[in-house]
Amino acid sequence: MLQGSFVALVTPFKHGEIDYTALEKLIYWHLEEGTDGFVLLGTTGESAAIASDEKEALLRFCLQRINHKVPVVVGTGTNNLHHTIAQTKKARELGADYALVLVPYYIKPTQQGMFEFFSEVHNKTDIPIIMYNILGRTGVNMTAATTVRIAKANPRIVGIKEASNMIVQAAEIVRDAPEGFVCMSGEDGINMPLMASGFKGTISVTANILPKLMHEHIKACLDGDFATALKQHQYLIKINQHLFVETSPIPVKEALHMMGMIDNEFRLPMCPLQESSRVILKQTLKEYKLI
Repeated sequence: MLQGSFVALVTPFKHGEIDYTALEKLIYWHLEEGTDGFVLLGTTGESAAIASDEKEALLRFCLQRINHKVPVVVGTGTNNLHHTIAQTKKARELGADYALVLVPYYIKPTQQGMFEFFSEVHNKTDIPIIMYNILGRTGVNMTAATTVRIAKANPRIVGIKEASNMIVQAAEIVRDAPEGFVCMSGEDGINMPLMASGFKGTISVTANILPKLMHEHIKACLDGDFATALKQHQYLIKINQHLFVETSPIPVKEALHMMGMIDNEFRLPMCPLQESSRVILKQTLKEYKLI
């Protein structure tokens, strides 16, 4: 189940509330375009700005419409152990297939602290868990040795979203992890190099606006057709870069707005693009014939 192109889905807002009409359209569009799975309430979904009751309502809404057609991953990690366990249990209760738990942010735990944190979440819940290593957001890197140690000690920790941007570290995880442990790219700009290293898919920001192409790109990699994958990789370089012209998910939500799919609305501290960045993004979308 855990392979292919998983969209790190945005959360559309309208007049300060979750825009369920736009959200429903996004879900059905992704299913039609071949997206292999959904990640809900991740960084791209602005989970930090969504209240607990809103999260439950959103998950019920999305899970009902996805209806087991593809796997659903729910972001449940925080820097608080109790809250992480509670949110992970709730995701399981509502019917999610996986929980995505990130390295605790701000605290900068030691490698031993990471091992004990993930082990405790594993032991207090009963859903398959994907770890999330993202140095740029958490302030600390989980090493390949720690990732492998956690995976070997906790059988329901089944994979990692690796977004450290360290290709050697990623390859070490693939080499040393237990059989069945799945590595997913968390960096669209290096999806193909990571797939060539043994990764099984991506949790993608770019898939929000190019779902069919991202599905085809990851499939080409999985099929071993790296001649095709290289052409796709080179074609995607510019859009992958410009979707991070400012802090994500600002650019990808602006892109979806320009494509007429969602309102251009955020929750602080996320805010609209600066005009100079908007000009760059709009020109890029025109080049890709998205607007």
